[in-house]
Amino acid sequence: MATDYDAPRKNEDDSESIEALKERVPDKLSGSVDAEDADNPSGFELPGADLSDLELDVVVLPPQLDEFTCVNCFLVKHRSQLDHETAAGPICRECAA
Repeated sequence: MATDYDAPRKNEDDSESIEALKERVPDKLSGSVDAEDADNPSGFELPGADLSDLELDVVVLPPQLDEFTCVNCFLVKHRSQLDHETAAGPICRECAA
């Protein structure tokens, strides 16, 4: 039997009124607190938090022979991304577009 997917679907639930549907949906503006947020109050960092006790280990590599720094966006790119050189320095393809 072929099914017409464009035909409107009707079943017993369609006969419910809008008021009945509104009663089933919880009120999003109620004053209830999400239990997940209440259980984990330290799940986020506040701006300006003191991070002085953290040690960060960062390895900084010197510029490679096949890289350049675009003078427009200041990103280090591979030589294949070089569009042209100006008096100020190299310009990448994205900035030249």
